[in-house]
Amino acid sequence: MSTVDAAVFATHLVFAGLWSGSVLFATYAVLPTAMDGDTRPGPLSTMTGKLKTVSRASALLLFVTGGHLAATRYTAESLTGTGRGHLVVTMVVLWFALAGLVEVGASKLSDGFDQKKVREPARNARPFLLGASLVAVLLLVNAGAILGLYY
Repeated sequence: MSTVDAAVFATHLVFAGLWSGSVLFATYAVLPTAMDGDTRPGPLSTMTGKLKTVSRASALLLFVTGGHLAATRYTAESLTGTGRGHLVVTMVVLWFALAGLVEVGASKLSDGFDQKKVREPARNARPFLLGASLVAVLLLVNAGAILGLYY
């Protein structure tokens, strides 16, 4: 593996972990706090903004690094005709789902900030962030399966 490939692979893994961890933390720690009304809109707005930033930056970096990894390790035939290729295609589908669920969930969460509301927006965001958490876990499991087939 070349130095460039190693750097691309490391960047891909770091941002996949950061994105997944951020989503899981928001769902596990931030969302229940907001649903209980134990936070104010200001700090919640800051956390939601950071979640969006991490999600968008990770999505972009994973697109670039994943594209590089796919282009250097796969052909169209191996992506569509092998089990490992199917896992890569599944990862791309899950990646789009995660990005969409986080965007919608974060948008629902920030809907009430101007009116100084946190409980109702948190309840509205909950199904999307729970879905995003499930997808984040599935992405990590999928990545483990891809690596397991590689080595």
